Amino acid sequence: MNANNSLQKEMDVTGKLSAQPYRYILNEPLKCKDSAPFLVLLIAAEPGQRDARDAIRQTWGNESSAAGLGFVRLFLLGKGRSSLQSSLEEESRTHRDIIQQDYQDTYYNLTIKTLMGMNWVATHCPHVNYVMKTDSDMFVNTEYLIQKLLKPELPPRQKYFTGYLMRGYAPNRNKDSKWYMPPELYPSERYPIFCSGTGYVFSGDLAELIYQASLSIRRLHLEDVYVGICLAKLRIDPQPPPNEFLFNHWRVSYSSCKYSHLITSHQFQPGELLKYWHHLQTNKHNACINAVKEKNGRYRHRRYHGERPP
Repeated sequence: MNANNSLQKEMDVTGKLSAQPYRYILNEPLKCKDSAPFLVLLIAAEPGQRDARDAIRQTWGNESSAAGLGFVRLFLLGKGRSSLQSSLEEESRTHRDIIQQDYQDTYYNLTIKTLMGMNWVATHCPHVNYVMKTDSDMFVNTEYLIQKLLKPELPPRQKYFTGYLMRGYAPNRNKDSKWYMPPELYPSERYPIFCSGTGYVFSGDLAELIYQASLSIRRLHLEDVYVGICLAKLRIDPQPPPNEFLFNHWRVSYSSCKYSHLITSHQFQPGELLKYWHHLQTNKHNACINAVKEKNGRYRHRRYHGERPP
């Protein structure tokens, strides 16, 4: 019901999807006014998650993690309880990193939220090199993302999209499931390749292309699947990351060695994020002991420094 109501709101009188169906409540249109940043972080969050936003501002969403490159952090919000709005507006005045539109902030509207972010990039920051969309309960190793995957010393890629690849997934036809997909909405037996919505990265040129493609594709509430359908319409294949363990849509057990060589890990509470992030920063330069040859010519298993944060 929520999804259908939202879809009706997005349709104009002719039954076509509107280019800009929701008004901005909070916006930051001048974020890229004076420069073209290297990376924009689009972070899907709920209005009541102030602790999560503050933890991200102090950790992987902090500009200091971008090593002097242009960097924009934006939290994507819909409408929550009216009692939260005044504190959100105060938070926005303080940090200038929230965009919010006039739709209900629900799970079924995550697709609207992501498209809001893509349209913002296309409109207000079209010359950005790369964009990452992720969630507020994620650990993101921003430094590793920038230096090892995106490589600012190289010319920026075009039509590039990567993350944790989901191949050959079938629509869930169980009506009791959170991921239920009615056959009338999506009749095919398989989804196209898509990347887990917990964290994916794409070149800046794709924000406009994906948003424009979305205007002729009926909204589905499964945001990551929907973006994959837009990419398929554009005939753009998501690329596998150079290492299959870089993007994780589950919680990876912590060690400073593992976390210094991944980009995403899932399901972090704000306090945990602060603790693990600070431990990693303290240990990142000597996080791993190199494999040592044993007398028989074989290598020992890699060991980790700092198995647990203090």
